[in-house]
Amino acid sequence: MEPYVRTERSLSLCRRLCYAMGHFQNDLCASMWFTYLLVYLHNVLGLKSTYAGVLLLIGQIADGICTPLVGYESDRTLTGVCGKRKSWHLLGTLSVIISFPFIFNPCLACTDGTPQWAQIVYFSPFIIIFQFGWAATQISHLSLIPELVTRESEKVELTAYRYAFTVVANITVFTVAWLLFKFQTPHNINPTITDNVGPVDIPVFRDLALLMLGLGALFSLVFHVGTKEGTLASERENLLITHATSQDTPPRPVFKWKSWLKEPSFYQMAFLYMCTRLIVNLSQTYISIFITASLMLPKNFIAIIPLVMYLSGFVCSLVMKPISKLIGIYVTYLVGLALVFAFGIWVYVAKHMGADSIYGAAVLLGAGSATILVMSLSMTATLIGDQTQSGAFVYGSMSFTDKVANGFGVILIQSLLPCKTEACCPDCVWFYRDVMALVTGGVAIAAAICLFTIMTWPIRIRRN
Repeated sequence: MEPYVRTERSLSLCRRLCYAMGHFQNDLCASMWFTYLLVYLHNVLGLKSTYAGVLLLIGQIADGICTPLVGYESDRTLTGVCGKRKSWHLLGTLSVIISFPFIFNPCLACTDGTPQWAQIVYFSPFIIIFQFGWAATQISHLSLIPELVTRESEKVELTAYRYAFTVVANITVFTVAWLLFKFQTPHNINPTITDNVGPVDIPVFRDLALLMLGLGALFSLVFHVGTKEGTLASERENLLITHATSQDTPPRPVFKWKSWLKEPSFYQMAFLYMCTRLIVNLSQTYISIFITASLMLPKNFIAIIPLVMYLSGFVCSLVMKPISKLIGIYVTYLVGLALVFAFGIWVYVAKHMGADSIYGAAVLLGAGSATILVMSLSMTATLIGDQTQSGAFVYGSMSFTDKVANGFGVILIQSLLPCKTEACCPDCVWFYRDVMALVTGGVAIAAAICLFTIMTWPIRIRRN
């Protein structure tokens, strides 16, 4: 058998920016989903903490199921309305647009006497449609990375561009949220408006969701216009079997989805990516509750502190490529874990963390989260290599582990909540502090152990 000769592919700066914009709408919605959903359902709509956790779990399970299925179907798709991957991206974008506004709006058919379980039934279909759309957009967008570029440094760079726009999306959400809270009707005009999050803030979350959807749709349009996906013919050309100058080069196997299940590196990366997402998503989910329930800061801080986190992450994403080239992807990931672990220790040790010291802790968490997320995606792209025909399945499987783990993590934390009423009790102060410290630190240790196994047995396809 004659070997595969891989054609080098690269992108101009303009094309890289257009590609990075393709996940902007997803990032805007994900920022609201993880940062504000529990606060909105529990504090604003008045749902029990366990019911709020159940709705988030439904979303995570739906997303976890959809991601590998979308990846499998995306790999099987030969062509589409606007390309193999971009057609799934378009379908996902439209699904998000039609479903997300209903999640951050009160139940339209409910009254004050409507039982809370009925609201779960009402919100569930919109959450499932939203998660399908989110998964379709995410997997199709990630699958384009190894198809658009071939060099490892360019994959890291494209992933860093992608994460930079993720950070910009989060900064946008938190900035707009801060402005909406800032210019809310003053307390002396409307006495119901206080520094605590409550039912009076329904218009704030509704307007925030609609503004973010409109902005995200615009960026998705730029992505579809500016990103040129390779045709089926060019794919075959890139994988063309040609004569090599040396007959010693072994042939490169073409992987189907079943082949990945026999690769040890596949499971190593799945666990590492799951740990990475647990750190990023659970810290983002509980940072707002930690600020309001544990630190007892005014509600505008649920916009300011996440903003600080993502500004530090944005700065990190700008220097990610040269640093990873200098010290390597694995060591860079380890540095990110060290920053996350330092955050956990700081939060746990500081018994009286106030408005001043929380900024420093937020910088550590933001920088560490950005580093480990970009590096884990780069390692996944390295695992796929030139097996781009099954890349969507790999990304879908990675996402499946993280979505299910995050969903069950949230419902476990919510079930352990010491307060069984809508209002928080004094025990919540220590409970949410322990969640932020022990969950991030504990998962960081598990990720470090997994990273050492990858450093011992590097990521590569071992089967002949």
